Amino acid sequence: MNPFFIIPSMRLYLRPIDLEDAEKIFEYKSNKEVNKFQGFIPKNISEVEDFIQNKTAREINIENTWFQFVIIHDRDNKVIGDIGLHFLEGGNNQVEFGITLNSAYQQKGYAKEAMESVLSYLFRDLEKHRIIASIDPRNKSSIQLLESLKMRKEAHFKKSLFIENEWVDDVVYAILKEEYDAEH
Repeated sequence: MNPFFIIPSMRLYLRPIDLEDAEKIFEYKSNKEVNKFQGFIPKNISEVEDFIQNKTAREINIENTWFQFVIIHDRDNKVIGDIGLHFLEGGNNQVEFGITLNSAYQQKGYAKEAMESVLSYLFRDLEKHRIIASIDPRNKSSIQLLESLKMRKEAHFKKSLFIENEWVDDVVYAILKEEYDAEH
């Protein structure tokens, strides 16, 4: 991956995750209460390092891999979150995403700003057909984020995921390229 690959926005930029980001990522991802709806809550920094080195693709747009961006606040060059992109298998031009933001930066429009840049990149540059997000329906602020991005609810699966020793519901939101183009 080109280390200079950057997706800019007004107050932020996104760049590929790097091992040097592990400490900052651990700071916000390890908070179990804040991240209770996330699938990955590391117990120590070595779990974050393993995630970066072994579970994240080095190239973007490779089928059946997860590619990870960090979200950088451009004013102080600080990692404030991350966005994972899952390039779904089957060659069908679909991508699933997940976003995590440091709690100190939530409710300030940063997640929406970062996601608007990612959606633009996926639809315009990579010419993807459909973008989806899988979310716990109790995560009201993330649902508001998805709806503000003009994503629509496609499915609600009852007790379909087993996370942290409990069965939880899963809601899928999506947006098609033609829907995105009509809005932008």
